[in-house]
Amino acid sequence: MALSIRLSRGGSKKRPYYRVVVADARAPRDGRFIEKIGTYNPLLAKDSPERVKLDNDRAAHWLKMGAQPTDRVARFLDAAGIRERAARNNPKKAEPGDKAKERAEERAEKLKAAEEAAAAAASAPVEEAPAEEAPAAEAPAEEAPAADA
Repeated sequence: MALSIRLSRGGSKKRPYYRVVVADARAPRDGRFIEKIGTYNPLLAKDSPERVKLDNDRAAHWLKMGAQPTDRVARFLDAAGIRERAARNNPKKAEPGDKAKERAEERAEKLKAAEEAAAAAASAPVEEAPAEEAPAAEAPAEEAPAADA
């Protein structure tokens, strides 16, 4: 029989409360379990001692019996010093997808072409265009003498 140490959800809607239980791996999440070995209340502050409560002796016993903890329970056991959890490493997780890589390459090509054009424009000899002469100022028009009435 495959045993697992996992969380069983309780509490009401949007107010979760979990029991840390040892159960047969084939049993439903909130269904039948063998033994309750702790509780987890995610609504409490992370530094609260009431957030995670574990019976360390029973957890160690079930681990010796071959029970496999889930990822979340393995974190709790590591924090309690019962079982060390290996650090996970997924270098491909942050790697962009194929289309994002294509867009980045296109952007790099456009930037390179713009830099080359700017460098070519800067190195080309600058020809001074002859300045156009400003048009001569017009003389003010003479006013016609006002007609006497």
